[in-house]
Order: sequence, then structure tokens, then C-alpha cells
Amino acid sequence: MPEHPPVTQQGGSAPDAPPPLQTADRVLNVLLAFDREHPEWGVTEVATEFGLDKSVAQRLLAALAYRGFLVSDPRSRRYHLGPAVWHLARAWERDGGLATLVTPTLRATADAVGVGTLFAVPDGVHMRCVAAAEGPAGPLRYYALAGELYPAHAGATSRAYFGMLPSGDRAALLYGRPMARFSDRTLTDPARLEERFAEVRRSGYAYSDGEYDAETAALAAPVLVGRRPVGTLSLVGPLDVLPARKEELVPPLIQAAERLGRVLTPVRPRLPGART
Repeated sequence: MPEHPPVTQQGGSAPDAPPPLQTADRVLNVLLAFDREHPEWGVTEVATEFGLDKSVAQRLLAALAYRGFLVSDPRSRRYHLGPAVWHLARAWERDGGLATLVTPTLRATADAVGVGTLFAVPDGVHMRCVAAAEGPAGPLRYYALAGELYPAHAGATSRAYFGMLPSGDRAALLYGRPMARFSDRTLTDPARLEERFAEVRRSGYAYSDGEYDAETAALAAPVLVGRRPVGTLSLVGPLDVLPARKEELVPPLIQAAERLGRVLTPVRPRLPGART
């Protein structure tokens, strides 16, 4: 069973300070236990993991299922995440919650390195820009970057994410479908694309100039939560600025991507009495 690190309270509160509402804290703690490594839980497992009586564990799971946060399999009697989680996640991402969370890091990075930054998340066979911060030279486009889509096969912003996917998942998404050419530097050959994706895994970042936008260069790193890619952080600028600074920009890019990963990692507090 997974270990849940102690909660870190904002504002200087002690990590082991009792939560204001113990029942609510228990419910949220159980909900946070559902992740990619543990997509389903049974009553006995929850009771054991969090040091609860089985009847209490059953009531917590039933309450979450009643509100749609969990779904119970009638055969196995095990619980999975339900549609209410999807609705909340969609609202958080689409209505500005995610942008609000990542924007301070984007602004700080843009100010520190002197070029624009953007954060993008996967959207089918594209990456979608969630938030961006302008560099000192001003906006990269005459319109806001938030919402812009970047094709999976063209440019560093997409390559930094799709290069981290398992090869089978990437092939199912990208290949066997038309791939547009945006410039003479856009690659559409699967073998050559796979070479570029492999470079991301070796180096930890991607670079492109003129692949998607003929006048723009980008340097991008995957943003990871645990070992799972959730998006990319990109440094973007005109061709007469960013390429000459490529090597010096890689370290601050990687550091900023790691900071974003920590920002996006949920805190999983332990309940009092949970086993170690």
C-alpha cells in the first residue's frame, strides 16, 4: 500500500496539527488515495491503510459513491473514481484554476531568463496552452497564447510531452493519421520523429526552431508528477534571440519544470492512527 507523506500546512502551521474537520479530512484523504498506481480500493484495504474500523471505511466509501466521486463495482465490490472527479477536474483546468496555479512560476521564470514562457497540457493529438507569461521583448503573438493548440508532431512544446509517453501509446495517437507540414522543418516521417522523441528521454528537454511557427524557436521540458508527464513548460522566443541562448537556458528551464511538478503534486496527508 502507498505511503502518504505528512501534510505541509501553508502559513507556518505545524505539519501534525489536527485538521479543523476530522470527518472531512478523512473523506478527502481516502479520495486522494486513488491514483494511477492504486486505481481501485476495497473496504478492507481502506480500513487497513488508514487505521479505520471497517464500518467507518464502508461509510466513507459509500458517501463518496453517493455523490459520484466513486463508483462501486457490483461484482468485485471495489471502488473506482467516479464522474464527479472528472467534472471537478474539467472545471479546474478549463475555468482558470490550473492557470492561476502555474502562472506565478511562469512569470518568475520569464523574468529570470528574459524570454516568454508557457505551460501546456495534452489535448488529444495536440498540446493546449493553459497559461503564458511574456518576456521583456513583449508578446510573441498579437493574440493571447492561452488556448492555442500545438500538434503532437511539430515543435518542442509537444515533443517534450509525447516523447515521455510509452512507445505504444505514442504510436496509437500519432501514426496512421495525416500529419500537416507547417514549414520545411516540420517532420512527418515516423522513424525520424521517434529519433526526436528519444532525444527527449535522453536529455530531459526538447528544442525546435521553425517547425510549427517559421519565425519562432522553443525550448521545452516535460512537467512530471511522480514519474508521469502531465504537461510541458516551454521557453519561447523569436529565431534571432532564443537559438543563440539555448545552452544557457536549459538549466533554468529544467529547474522551473521541476518546480511546476511540485506545485502540481497533490499532498496526501496521513490520518492519525494510520499504519506505517
